[in-house]
Amino acid sequence: MNKQTYHLNQIIYTISKDLDNIGAKLIIVGGNVRDYYLHLSSKDYDLEVYGLPTLDDLEKILASYGDVNLVGKSFGVLKFRYEKEEYDFSFPRRESKIDVGHRGFDIELDSKMSFKEASQRRDFTINSMGYDIKKLQFLDPYNGLDDIKNKKLRCIDEKKFQEDPLRVYRAIQFCARFEFTLEKNSFILCQKMVQNGSLTTLPKERIYTEFTKLLLKANRPSLGFELMKELGVLTYFSELEQVDFKKLDYKKLTLFAMFVILLEGLEIEKSKNFLYKITDEHKLIKKVLLFIKYFKTPSSLFEKSATDVDIRRLAKYINIEELVTLSYFDNKEASEWLLQKAIYLGVQNRPLQRLLEGKDLIKIGKKPSPKFREILESVYELQIEGTICNFEDAILFASTL
Repeated sequence: MNKQTYHLNQIIYTISKDLDNIGAKLIIVGGNVRDYYLHLSSKDYDLEVYGLPTLDDLEKILASYGDVNLVGKSFGVLKFRYEKEEYDFSFPRRESKIDVGHRGFDIELDSKMSFKEASQRRDFTINSMGYDIKKLQFLDPYNGLDDIKNKKLRCIDEKKFQEDPLRVYRAIQFCARFEFTLEKNSFILCQKMVQNGSLTTLPKERIYTEFTKLLLKANRPSLGFELMKELGVLTYFSELEQVDFKKLDYKKLTLFAMFVILLEGLEIEKSKNFLYKITDEHKLIKKVLLFIKYFKTPSSLFEKSATDVDIRRLAKYINIEELVTLSYFDNKEASEWLLQKAIYLGVQNRPLQRLLEGKDLIKIGKKPSPKFREILESVYELQIEGTICNFEDAILFASTL
């Protein structure tokens, strides 16, 4: 490929020059180069070092400029941090399949490999491109740029592709994020991997990562879910088979919110089953299930012209401000109405403040006991109903119990 302008942080040029001085070279690889041609900003800096004898030599060079994290050294990767930016420096490597699953590979480092051979282990042609920093030259051994121009996602090596079942999920989220079509032979290959059960060997945390990218990075996540359906992936997630995925599109929300939008309308148990298939983040799951339960509440309260009591009671169980942000996509008018009412009542992002605490009961001569909770809840319920509105009335009522 021809020489082209490619703007990089100055530290990369500095390190490249140091490597060049000792007969080695530095090549930007992977997503950063891909995103350049997709006109997307990227902070992923993956760099491959060619012609250097050992990783220890690389570590010394990097350590002279910034902090080096050795957590990935056994895999041929050094994480380098400089002025709040993080860079992954690695040696070219060969990967041999020795066990099932995403991590079942033996790794052989070889800094004398050609860039073409080193790139063959990558998943898709669009991720196999590089940029030779010294020569100011793009490298494209597998015609990834043509696939970008034609909006095609194509695997590089069918045999190597099948060795890593996570690549099926990567194909799904890439097609959705970039609005590409999965090339015919690559589609058939992914379909076969689904059918032969390869995906069952993947740990849920890796699947969760790909779902996260699909939901947060794609403007139209529905494209990914429809591709899942076509490939047969939804046989693993039968809970989603009747979901209208288009409701996800063009909604820039948090991951929690996207899961609520995805799953609202499903039975709580089905939603719970799906979530636990892809993650063990119990706190997230609990919150998602809560908001699914109350998702339609703004509409129902609006339709029945709910009272202040109803709204104060709702605030006891859920953050109304967060709820209306989500339900806005279901019923804009109802959501705006509920938020205005909640703001007026002062409960838009917290429950009605309790007038009494346990220490107040002690001050009026009551001895701590299990009945405290019952007394406090009785007072609070009368607060919600509007019968008790101040501390004096609350104390007076509690003294009678």
